[in-house]
Amino acid sequence: MVDRLPDAAITPDADLGLDPAWSRVVTSTDSDGVVRSWHVLDNAVVNPRVTLVCVHGNPTWSFFWRQLLECGPSDVRVVAIDQLDMGYSERTGTSRRLAQRIDDLDSVIGRLAIEGSILLAAHDWGGPIAVGWALRNRRRVAGLVLLNTSLRLPAGVSVPRPIRLARSRFLVRLLTSATPAFVFGTTRFGGSKVGLRERRAYSRPYRTAARRRAIEFFVRDIPIEADHPSRDDLDKLVEDATTWSDVPVLIMWGSSDPVFGDQFLADLQRVLPQAAVHRYPGAGHLLPEDEDIATPIWDWLHQSGAEPSSATPSRPGQRLWDEIERRSDSDEVAIVEMKGAHSSTSISWRELARQVDEVAAGLRAIGVEQGDRVAALVPPGIDLTVCLFACWRMGAVTVIADAGLGVRGLGHAFASAQPHLVVGIPRGLLAAKTLGWGGKRILVGEATRLQHTLLGTTTTLADLQQLGAEGTPPDPPSPNSDAAILFTSGATGPAKGAVYKHRQLEAQVAALREVYAIAEGDSLVAAFAPFALYGPAMGMASAVPDMDVTQPGTLTASALCGAAGAIDATLVFASPAALVNVDKTETGVPPSLRTSLLGVRLLMSAGAPVPAELLRRVARLVPNAELHTPYGMTEVLPVADISLQGIKQAGGGNGVCVGEPVPGVEIAISPLDETGAATLDLTSAPGVSGEICIRAAHARERYDKLWATTSAASKPAGWHRSGDIGHLDDAGRLWVEGRMVHIIRTAAGVVTPVAIEHAVETVAGVTHAAAVGVGPPGTQQVVVVVATDERQRTGKLATLELSDAVRSVVSVDVAAVLTVPALPVDKRHNSKINRTRVAQWAERVLSGGKVGSP
Repeated sequence: MVDRLPDAAITPDADLGLDPAWSRVVTSTDSDGVVRSWHVLDNAVVNPRVTLVCVHGNPTWSFFWRQLLECGPSDVRVVAIDQLDMGYSERTGTSRRLAQRIDDLDSVIGRLAIEGSILLAAHDWGGPIAVGWALRNRRRVAGLVLLNTSLRLPAGVSVPRPIRLARSRFLVRLLTSATPAFVFGTTRFGGSKVGLRERRAYSRPYRTAARRRAIEFFVRDIPIEADHPSRDDLDKLVEDATTWSDVPVLIMWGSSDPVFGDQFLADLQRVLPQAAVHRYPGAGHLLPEDEDIATPIWDWLHQSGAEPSSATPSRPGQRLWDEIERRSDSDEVAIVEMKGAHSSTSISWRELARQVDEVAAGLRAIGVEQGDRVAALVPPGIDLTVCLFACWRMGAVTVIADAGLGVRGLGHAFASAQPHLVVGIPRGLLAAKTLGWGGKRILVGEATRLQHTLLGTTTTLADLQQLGAEGTPPDPPSPNSDAAILFTSGATGPAKGAVYKHRQLEAQVAALREVYAIAEGDSLVAAFAPFALYGPAMGMASAVPDMDVTQPGTLTASALCGAAGAIDATLVFASPAALVNVDKTETGVPPSLRTSLLGVRLLMSAGAPVPAELLRRVARLVPNAELHTPYGMTEVLPVADISLQGIKQAGGGNGVCVGEPVPGVEIAISPLDETGAATLDLTSAPGVSGEICIRAAHARERYDKLWATTSAASKPAGWHRSGDIGHLDDAGRLWVEGRMVHIIRTAAGVVTPVAIEHAVETVAGVTHAAAVGVGPPGTQQVVVVVATDERQRTGKLATLELSDAVRSVVSVDVAAVLTVPALPVDKRHNSKINRTRVAQWAERVLSGGKVGSP
């Protein structure tokens, strides 16, 4: 018997939180000529610029799209359709396959009298249905928004376990229609924020077995088998979609979906390579329940689907590997890896050029194509240089996330980037195999057959060289091809992959060469992992000192001298944490070893604010060098630069003076409103504090699979919003006052932390300080947390004497002063304070909670 609800009962119950004005029933004739009734939610905007038609999946209904109805723009009509036999639409009692579902969508859209262009949003089973309709009506389609869906089972991917279980011959009816198990499982495991209210709402239209029959039919219609009745229709749909390259597409993806994992996202990108993608780490299958999807969709629609970018066009420059090729007849040393005080490994320019070409050809021989992603789990040195320059030479995209991110951070980076190939040392590949990172694995070094089995490898970097020895390097990529995904340090949030094109990396190399007057005969000690690759790109001999690159503070003065002596260094780049330990260990360096630093003309340190006093102390080791602190970030470097002499001339101020913009870089300030948010009304007026915005040819292109993040960080268009807060002074110098996420919003206004911290660190006995806000934003109190030279096991309230000393050197009211054994810092730089963690700890302590330490 057909289960037709009367009109009075066909709309959702009032307690579901949906505006009753949205809900109505639409009747139309289906492809069999039968009049059917669809329930829809419709905000009924008159004369819309575009209509957004939303198609749900299985086993949800139009309630899934309520977020878009609640906050749609005034010129966008939003219509969310309950598919036949689903939600509050008519129960037809029929089994409807994919082709008929597409016909149904066409029928109801026609009846809705939609004029003008249509934007389709689809989820789960709604994806192929919406794409199928769009392919039939290409001229009407303004774009596609796809959430956790699939158009096919990706090659080499098994049917997801929940689907295998639900689709099994003996359980399909029991799990999908006879009981509410499928509905329960979807809502129970669909997202971390799906509460009891939402679970009840999703279940409400499916109270009886009769009202759940379509859930079973949808599961049965998944075309797993080659002879499935819907298989040909789905294959044709995929084939047609791959040719539709001019339709704008936004893919929004919950990464913790137990059904549609990241392999499905990668496959969807292969079918629709023009798609902009935003991947939400930790979000589930029911993405709108975990995340705000409305703001990115309206932003994307406003931008007409364009991929935002902060990059400005760059002038043609030399390719990244040109300097290696230019020196391919030279037997002079290109790279030296230090192995202790008196041992090292080196490679000549001739050998480096040969290995780069051979590995590039070898990569192509094993099937790596231009645009494929290759991750490197290799410490800085010869092997990493060969691997990365070979990838760039043949057009592969390098994925670089340094080991300082830790296992969890690296796992997040690899899950996001989805590399096709992972090249690594045994320890890195063992982690990759154990934790499921990446695709095929290539070993750096030698291994026994058993070790290959344990690591999941069959090929080594040496095998690639041998494979490519008889071949020729493939054609190089274009300047506009993606070159690298560089992950941020994760110091102020999850690490993000900044995507650079070849032209942007080439512009970065050119900018560094110009700013620091790098010329023939210069040589570099790279004691900061990200800088280890700049030497070969600029034609400089480079040395990697003997240190643990994941712990910058392990660099000793002796190791620095040894590396400098190996190449007669003229330049040194080291992080602030590395310089701290160099200064600590300087007294034990014999005069004979110190002479290796006499030829250093330039020492650079960046990654975090560098105290002038530290630079002055380090200057004793490099008496003939200018000391500079470039300002920049993973997304754009260099931005500004200042010398030790310049720091002296700037004097004191609100924050850290990082100097003037380097040539080719524009800096502007986005002032803050009363809530501490950036207004985006850029100014270069002196003394105005706000978010630092940067425009440069060597800025990142975008964030990988983070379209919404890229969009937010690229406003105004063409600029990169740094997330740092600062101001320009009368001389055009930039002062950094802290991070936007760390501003303190007091009743008297916005307070920034850096100037407070620097002042507090002048107090006797204080070695490190953090200024944080405690309490509700707008009425926050300033709390100062310090590490001192006094040994202690846990945090505690500072003594009255220390508290008074702290308050005497700052110009803001300080509610409390706390002391800790050490402040938490990031792993990459070993110096960026995790103020968010400190603030949470301080709030807990001051509210009477457990003390411990941050």
